Amino acid sequence: MADQNDKPDNGEEQQNGSAQKDNNQKNNNQNNDNQNDEKKRPGKKPLIILGIVVVVMVIVAAVWWFLTRNEETTDDAFTEGNAVTIAPKVAGYITELRIGDNQRVKKGDLLVVIDPRDAAAQRDQARAQVGLAQSQLHQAQAQLDLAKVQYPAQRDQALAQVAKAEADLANARADYKRQRGVDPRATTQQNIDTAGAQLRSAEAGVANARAQLEVANQVKLQIRQQETNVEARARQVDQAKAQLETAELNLSYTEVRAPFDGFVTLRNVQLGSLVQAGTALFSVVSPDIWVTANFKESQLERMRPGNKVKLSVDAYPDMDLEGHIDSIQQGSGSRFSAFPAENATGNFVKIVQRVPVKIVIDKGLDANHPLPLGLSVEPKVTVE
Repeated sequence: MADQNDKPDNGEEQQNGSAQKDNNQKNNNQNNDNQNDEKKRPGKKPLIILGIVVVVMVIVAAVWWFLTRNEETTDDAFTEGNAVTIAPKVAGYITELRIGDNQRVKKGDLLVVIDPRDAAAQRDQARAQVGLAQSQLHQAQAQLDLAKVQYPAQRDQALAQVAKAEADLANARADYKRQRGVDPRATTQQNIDTAGAQLRSAEAGVANARAQLEVANQVKLQIRQQETNVEARARQVDQAKAQLETAELNLSYTEVRAPFDGFVTLRNVQLGSLVQAGTALFSVVSPDIWVTANFKESQLERMRPGNKVKLSVDAYPDMDLEGHIDSIQQGSGSRFSAFPAENATGNFVKIVQRVPVKIVIDKGLDANHPLPLGLSVEPKVTVE
């Protein structure tokens, strides 16, 4: 009986031991799980770092906005300047070529000479015409001076002729009366006829003298006629001088000179080339450079002429330029294009327009290293 009672006790002890082992195993598993959870859980340090980064970024953004809130910039900007195409006004062969590619020239420098012989011959011919016209003018003036003396003298002579003719008429009448009043036996019919003929001749002489006096009395008209002749010759002299001036201009056109200081570009002529009037020979670019910046229409609200501008040139990163806004074009770039956009359609899409703004460079340019035209520029305008 005692052995039988002992057996159940041992079984219970075994069951209790296995239960305790299971409990220990569970506790160990829970401890391991807790330790793993503690290892996987992040600490507070990364969150602090992230927070600091965010704060710094916000501060930097705020500072950047504060510093740039009064600035407008664009990358659609280029250098511009005066570029003149040089073309001759006369045709001919190039006899002298005094320029090279990209050569610097000064205003008035002789660049190209066109064969001047034809123009020189025309100039000489025009000079001869001027000399001939002046000689004819001097002759007309001499005739005028002579007329002022001659025509009054002819009038006085005509008056004297009238007086002589009237005296001859009176004498012929007296003689005719005598022949008709004497006794027929004291004269002859021939004497009577002769006296009558002389009377009629004297009457015709008086009429002729009076007619000549009428012509001679027109002294003012005759002198005026000579004066108009002088005036006509003077106009011929003016015309000849104008033709001479034209010929001298044509001769001067054979020498092509620089219109202003600048640089020769796009040379398209060689020594001996035959050129026609209006043919493009080359271009001269002025060293006076400005910047044309195409700003968006939304950037123009506070932009005014006179605003200060800082410029950076892509070709010369170390060159710091300063300038100011000279003017704002009264129209967008597309408005003045060859084919302006037509927006009166049903499928209109709004596009932000760009307006050219002229920026004058005040300082920073190097005279020895001028900026070529068309370089990319980034302007930064300080607005109010």
